[in-house]
Amino acid sequence: MYKGKTLAVVVPAFNEEKLLARTVGTMPDFVDKIVVVDDKSTDGTAAEAHRLAAADPRVLLISHSVNQGVGGAIATGYKWVRDEGMDMAAVMAGDGQMDPEDLPKLCDPVAAEGVDYAKGNRLVHGEAYKAMPRVRFFGNAALSFLTKFSSGYWHVADSQTGYTVISKRALAAVDWDGMYKRYGQPNDLLVRLNVEDMRVRDVPVRPVYNIGEKSGFKPRQVLWPISRLLIRMYMWRLWKKYVIRDAHPLFLFILTGLFLFGLGFMFLLRLIYLFVSQGQMPEITLIVFLFTVFLGLQSFLFGVWMDMDRNKELR
Repeated sequence: MYKGKTLAVVVPAFNEEKLLARTVGTMPDFVDKIVVVDDKSTDGTAAEAHRLAAADPRVLLISHSVNQGVGGAIATGYKWVRDEGMDMAAVMAGDGQMDPEDLPKLCDPVAAEGVDYAKGNRLVHGEAYKAMPRVRFFGNAALSFLTKFSSGYWHVADSQTGYTVISKRALAAVDWDGMYKRYGQPNDLLVRLNVEDMRVRDVPVRPVYNIGEKSGFKPRQVLWPISRLLIRMYMWRLWKKYVIRDAHPLFLFILTGLFLFGLGFMFLLRLIYLFVSQGQMPEITLIVFLFTVFLGLQSFLFGVWMDMDRNKELR
């Protein structure tokens, strides 16, 4: 137990037979249960987990019959923790990239301060830029910025970190079966937590790389799907939180802003067509274009400001 709270650590693992023992072997003594979720590995991950379970009674293996992705593995572990009624669930990937010495810092806000979700932030660490691969660092930074908009948690960064601790209350509130199953899971979860008015806090953690891990992060295959997910979840959050659950004018401001932006884009295309085909740029069309873009930007930013103000207490 940690400060009177039961704690389980979910370990999503896909082809991690070489590093799984390192992850489990360095787990602090205050961890009550270690839930290893084998996501249909093609190596000896399951056999290694069975060996570890024989040596440590805290280890439990759950095996997927079909590969679901890291998000699916985490959801499976979370559902087990929720059904067992444990107080907190941490996530530490099976590749050994999460420093166990940082776990108490992540547990403290949840165990003692009423925070619902504490997540690691590697970007504030002084060595993050040097330690993290360049592609992952800049890709993470871009997705983190988009996630601020989508989730409403403007104070969080490093959205792609998987090192987290979640409360019993949040475990019960989220629909884990509807969760995005792959690399966009942390982004999807933040949006869902915001709709439920859960408190989220960033905690500085040390980035760990070059210990033999093999990353499945491929920018061309990840950045665009997650960006699409964030756009869709942004609109879902606004509708769910500010229309269905609690009517708020910010939804209208943001919707109006987006509509005027679209209208302005149509006028821009018209201006380009007339300039290219006829060498003309009608003043009235130019004025309408500038007016719609300016008014749209003003309306959108005002809605965003109200969203920020509405969520400033969720930290």
